[in-house]
Amino acid sequence: MTAPVETPPPGAPGELAARASRAFGWSFLNGIVGRFGTLAIGIALARLLGPESFGTFAVATITMLAVLSFNELGVSLAIVRWVDDPKTIAPTVNTVSVVMSSLLVGAMWFVAPAVSSALGDVSATPVVRVMAVSILINGIVAGPAALLQRNFRQGRRMAIDQVNTWLGAGVSLTLALLGLGAMSLAIGRIVGSLAAAVLFIAWSPLPYRFGFHRDVARRLLHFGLPLAGASVIVFLVGYTDQLVVGSRLGATALGFYVLAFNLSSWPVSIFSQPVRSVAPAAFARLQGEPDRMNRAFRSVFGILFAVVIPTCSLLAAAAVPVVRVVYGDRWLPSAAVLTWLGITAITRIFFELSYDYLVVRSATRGILVVQVLWLVALPPALLTGAHLFGLVGVAAAQFFVSALVVVPAYCFLLRRAGVQVAGLAREVAPSALGGLAIVGFTSAVAVTVSLPFAVCAVSGLFGAAVAAFLLFTRRRELAAIRSPRVETT
Repeated sequence: MTAPVETPPPGAPGELAARASRAFGWSFLNGIVGRFGTLAIGIALARLLGPESFGTFAVATITMLAVLSFNELGVSLAIVRWVDDPKTIAPTVNTVSVVMSSLLVGAMWFVAPAVSSALGDVSATPVVRVMAVSILINGIVAGPAALLQRNFRQGRRMAIDQVNTWLGAGVSLTLALLGLGAMSLAIGRIVGSLAAAVLFIAWSPLPYRFGFHRDVARRLLHFGLPLAGASVIVFLVGYTDQLVVGSRLGATALGFYVLAFNLSSWPVSIFSQPVRSVAPAAFARLQGEPDRMNRAFRSVFGILFAVVIPTCSLLAAAAVPVVRVVYGDRWLPSAAVLTWLGITAITRIFFELSYDYLVVRSATRGILVVQVLWLVALPPALLTGAHLFGLVGVAAAQFFVSALVVVPAYCFLLRRAGVQVAGLAREVAPSALGGLAIVGFTSAVAVTVSLPFAVCAVSGLFGAAVAAFLLFTRRRELAAIRSPRVETT
């Protein structure tokens, strides 16, 4: 006989699921508002500045992201999965992050000319130097950001991100209208980051303090250094394509490529990043129950890809009309690149979710091996693609290396962690069929309809219907996430 439903005690699985569900809801809303709320400003900037200025800004952005991949030595993520009270390590995390970031900002000032020249645009040097300030800001807020993630404070994180995005975009648009070119984007980025840093510190679950405990630092570095090394390689494999385009094809070509990359990142920003803001902390709370943890991963995987595959398939198939409608005909060289990068985005999201899960399972060394394998395979393929087919060759090489090398490697790590990879394949099979249906439908519409906007509208409605149907088939899993209650028998 089943007894009445009881409210779970604090810390019980039901409460954890409820907090994670609410946090995911805030993160998903954050991604939607952040992506679509600033879409108009992004279009205005692209039309106003053009491919050359976007290429110059891309040179600075790549340089900044390279340093951000290891600036705090991976220690901040330890806060998310620390089994003890995080206040015992937060001061040491803050100290390590700020000291390392300060040193790297100083180094960036001196190497900026050489880096800009190597990426095909020496005029980007001042922009690189301004963008380097973001490294220090990131180091300052690394601890508070991890604390908000650990405590599922995604509502506050949404407010911080929106202030960052809107303020930065507004400043950039104003300065672009005044004729500052690529520098307008850099200054806007810094202004938004500074405002966000103030809010991160003000809303941190723990008071912002500096300190240094040698034993704690040793434990943090033992955890963080392999992860920092993996993060550097993650950056390299994520941006080697842009490094190749900038150095071999020039800054203007890089502008076209970056636009396509940004468009292909829409599904990542809207769907994957909200999951990543919640999943590591949720998985970490289940570390003592590996079977439950594996089931949770499989469930999240199936639900996520029920939306991701239709969206990415639609973006890839409708690349030409999307670029024409959103950015105009002078950006059309980006369309063929978008077709390949849209498909590649599916693998990117798989890698990110797997990465977060494996980090919680303490498989950081295995992750590092996979990233090294990826890095070894990628440059020759990209250089060959650039030489033979230009921008499109680079994008195609990115996809084939991801699908043929990295997907099998991550599957091997997941299998070692106890995840049934065959089960994951069964989870994703209906979504893959839905994606193929979207590609066929969109291709047929593009041939028969001449107006780009009409192609986007009709194909978008069909893609939304496919995604809705796939989610409907998973309604029980979605209901379990939204209404996590336990029964006693």
